[in-house]
Amino acid sequence: MSRSRNTFWAIGLLALVFAGLGALSLLSDQAPQPIAQAAADTIVVHKSPTCGCCGKWVDHLKAEGFAVEVHDEGDMNAVKSRLGIPARLASCHTATVGGYLIEGHVAAADIKRLLQEKPKAQGLAVPGMPVGSPGMEVGDQRMPYETLLFSGEETTTYARHGDVQ
Repeated sequence: MSRSRNTFWAIGLLALVFAGLGALSLLSDQAPQPIAQAAADTIVVHKSPTCGCCGKWVDHLKAEGFAVEVHDEGDMNAVKSRLGIPARLASCHTATVGGYLIEGHVAAADIKRLLQEKPKAQGLAVPGMPVGSPGMEVGDQRMPYETLLFSGEETTTYARHGDVQ
């Protein structure tokens, strides 16, 4: 092959490479999906790096057979806002699994039920940090609490724990 023909093929090949890279960068510039994409049975947890109860909740999930991917976040309010957690349902950590949001100290059994039943909803929440919920164990102390199924600002009781009436 002549030198000019080699140059022609090299330029053509480089053009294809750059076109492919350009297409990939366009895909990566698209708006992020509101819920992290992971294997259906993997719970993606967003938490503060200094929160001990969040780590205990992650341990609870792992003990119940879930694969867990943890992301330590500097600004949890921004994460909650980006994912669409209503402020009145907020707790210390936020997770995603199977297309659902999980806010706070939700029991693994409630998450398993959610994934089995697949209701039309955004997810589950345990607002605040009730003593005795998974990750919030303090000796024998137990506080009754509810797990809420939510879509936007609408909530219904999904599960009761303790002596909730």
